[in-house]
Amino acid sequence: MADTAPIDLYFWPTPNGYKITIFLEEVGLAYRVIPVNIGKGDQFKPDFLAISPNNRMPAIVDHDGPGGAPISVFESGAILQYLGRKTGRFYPADERTRVEVDQWLFWQMGGLGPMAGQANHFRLYAPEKIPYAVNRYTNEVNRLYGVMNRRLADRAFLAGDYSIADMACLGWARGWERQGQDLNEFPHFKRWLETLLARPAVQRGLAVTTEDAGKSNLATDKAAQAVLFGQRAR
Repeated sequence: MADTAPIDLYFWPTPNGYKITIFLEEVGLAYRVIPVNIGKGDQFKPDFLAISPNNRMPAIVDHDGPGGAPISVFESGAILQYLGRKTGRFYPADERTRVEVDQWLFWQMGGLGPMAGQANHFRLYAPEKIPYAVNRYTNEVNRLYGVMNRRLADRAFLAGDYSIADMACLGWARGWERQGQDLNEFPHFKRWLETLLARPAVQRGLAVTTEDAGKSNLATDKAAQAVLFGQRAR
């Protein structure tokens, strides 16, 4: 794989974006970061929509796709599955163990990510504080952390060995404080999080950024909020 063209990674430093940088760093695949400034609306540009029709990042283009032809993949969970099959790493080939990984990957995609995102939004970015919404999503994240904590009580990782399921959850789990959570309530979750954050490849993946990423504060940048929040079909 070292002689193939680098994978194009359409990226912004968010929990979903970090899922892919972590994987790529773990397996040592060459990649090229192509910034998608979501605060300025890059995700709506026609060239990006051709790759990611849901106007969300991350997305990838693998120039050495199946049969040697380029392939684009959007949705972070699908990207992780694709890269796991491509490399044979962190996504088991055995059906029984793969089902274990898929369950927790889909749990993150359908539960932890959306609920943590909503908790983050209503706690930090909503123009008015709505106690019901804050409590609703903060409590649901708390419940989901409890699910992880019970799962991790007798195992090191979510689905047997370290896998794409852990990578998928990590980007959201490390934002526990912004989601109004107390890690001391979840000792097994805390141990898992600390274990992952100590991995050198995880540290490299989380260090990936873009030139413009630190130039605005989303909590106060009204122009960026107008782009990101309240979108409708158009």
